[in-house]
Amino acid sequence: MLIGEVARRSGVSARMLRHYESLGLVRPSGRTGSGYREYSSEDIQRIFHIESLRSLGLSLREIGRALDDPGFTPTALVGDLIRQTRERIAAETELLTRLHRIDAAEPAGWEDVLQVVALLQALGSKSADARQRAALSSVDEVPVPVEALVEAALSETEPNVAGALRWALARSGDGGPALLAEGLGSPVAAVRERAVQSLAEMPGGEATARLRDALANPDVVVRGYAALALGTRGVADAVPTLIDMIVEGRNDTDAADALSVLASDTATADQIATRLVDRLAHDTTEAPARGRLTQALADIPGTTASRALVELSHDEDRAVALTAAYLLQLRDAR
Repeated sequence: MLIGEVARRSGVSARMLRHYESLGLVRPSGRTGSGYREYSSEDIQRIFHIESLRSLGLSLREIGRALDDPGFTPTALVGDLIRQTRERIAAETELLTRLHRIDAAEPAGWEDVLQVVALLQALGSKSADARQRAALSSVDEVPVPVEALVEAALSETEPNVAGALRWALARSGDGGPALLAEGLGSPVAAVRERAVQSLAEMPGGEATARLRDALANPDVVVRGYAALALGTRGVADAVPTLIDMIVEGRNDTDAADALSVLASDTATADQIATRLVDRLAHDTTEAPARGRLTQALADIPGTTASRALVELSHDEDRAVALTAAYLLQLRDAR
């Protein structure tokens, strides 16, 4: 079969076939009387083998070794190809992500594009100062897409930079709460903590709804941050978690402060006092926890809390009784 017919049947151009011949990859088995190359069925099969190996990403030099070296084994080469392909996919994915983020910023011109690129690069800088400046400038200059801010916030370990990123996220508009909520499901505890801290500083109903959902999170740290944030927002759903925090001694002072904020509503104040009293009466509540629960009644207004303190002033636990008596004196002096 002549080279033109081989090119038509194989899909490999005549020019490429000549290139293969120059490299020694394919050698036509014969020549016609006029001196034209003539390919046998074995030659054509080798061409198809070459094209198959090219489709895997092998270089022509590697293909030659694979076909002609009896001692050549594919294992190491295939392993290298897998590694190179993963690296290439990662690089292309990173580029695609960056392009999407630039597009989301809706740049008006190339100068805006360059500003967004500069800010994205600064957010990924090894310098904490550069990352912090990028976070703070992202609000006043061309806005950085919220996805980039969330990604940076969830990975940031430097406290000052993390604070700047949360500040920027709180001013970033829509989209942030949903992305941060995804971070609450991370297998990494530190990422979950950063996600809920960022949500706690975001305004609006969606952030509040996501924090409500976080009250059921299996991570006790996430539940605690969510409850504290909801307490300052006046969301009574946080009451059970806040009381658990007091019993367990986890940020119990902050939890008691959040309960006092919620207690500004009379109905909620009675609910809080009732729950505190129920936990005080629980058989498994240990002495230190009973002391913290008693102290938590201090800033809960209403008759339910007052009656509870009167009863507690005669408690068998002397520390609890003294605390309750002291708190009653303070209430009477108000």
